[in-house]
Amino acid sequence: MAQKAVIVLSAGLVLAWPVATLQAEDKVDEAMAKATQYLISTQDPGTGGIHNKMRHETAMTSLAILAMAACGNQPSDPTPEGEAMRKALAFVLRPDAQEKDGYFGQSDGSRMYGHGITTLMLSEMLGMGGDAAQDEVIRNKCRMAIDLILRSQKVSKNDSNRGGWRYSPDSGDSDMSVTVWQTMALRAAKNAGLDVPKEAIDDAVGYIRRLYQPDTENRGNVKMGGFGYQTKGREISTTAEGLLAMQVCGQYDADEVKGASDRLLKDGVRQGERWFFYTTYYYAQGMYQRGGKHADEARRVVTDLLLPLQSREGWWEGINGEERQGGKVYATAMAVLSLSVKNHFLPIYQR
Repeated sequence: MAQKAVIVLSAGLVLAWPVATLQAEDKVDEAMAKATQYLISTQDPGTGGIHNKMRHETAMTSLAILAMAACGNQPSDPTPEGEAMRKALAFVLRPDAQEKDGYFGQSDGSRMYGHGITTLMLSEMLGMGGDAAQDEVIRNKCRMAIDLILRSQKVSKNDSNRGGWRYSPDSGDSDMSVTVWQTMALRAAKNAGLDVPKEAIDDAVGYIRRLYQPDTENRGNVKMGGFGYQTKGREISTTAEGLLAMQVCGQYDADEVKGASDRLLKDGVRQGERWFFYTTYYYAQGMYQRGGKHADEARRVVTDLLLPLQSREGWWEGINGEERQGGKVYATAMAVLSLSVKNHFLPIYQR
């Protein structure tokens, strides 16, 4: 019989958890704390940016802020972590980071990928700035960024691309990866009280749904499937993306959600994935949203995959050339966001 640790809660309730589970939780907490210290160590003392001086500085800083917030830190905290987040926010909010039309993806070259990431971060930080003045700037810049996403979605596109987004605000086509970042940003902003039309969310879900492809064979009574990148498909990375995005938009009981989550439960994530950290992030968050055995299995898989890959200094690094180009800040932030599902501090990731 597994050894149990007895925990007495303040209300007199008693919980008995396996010791191995508690030890695993401690290791995850230690890993996230080390990662937070690494992110702070990379902060530019002059500008407040958190990046590896490679590219996409605004987007990378935004990912770092999200990662630290996912560990329970807030910009208003009187701690080194809180101070680092305040400075990082100031870097993202600097005047030359955002174009007059609201676009964040121009100055740092991150395109609509970075715009979606930064807008998601600002939406999650609404009302959480270091002070009232910073809160006001966050709200104004977030509103501009959301308006750009909404305008971009309205660019004339054919029926297969309608409702999605791609590399630039005026792109005439769409893809899953860019679309999911914009969709999550819209949903987070709507959750925070900004005016986001329901039809924008519905159109985004419609685009994502059109990329779903059921498996040609049924395994028992389970109808599995997946999502593609620009056409119907079942790649692991885009399947995980589509799973999270549809649930964030409230489609918890959709057939596509059930099929994608069951496929991910069967196939899992492997270290050799082309976009390993990216895929692991969406897998962890999407399966957590699904709950039950899906969440339990994903939590075990993500912990087993990520903890051995963390360096003594607290960072993770891309395994292949494409992700390695993102730098250690990128991989570390994505790893933390993958491991932090147990905290559910960020509103966008709460079930």
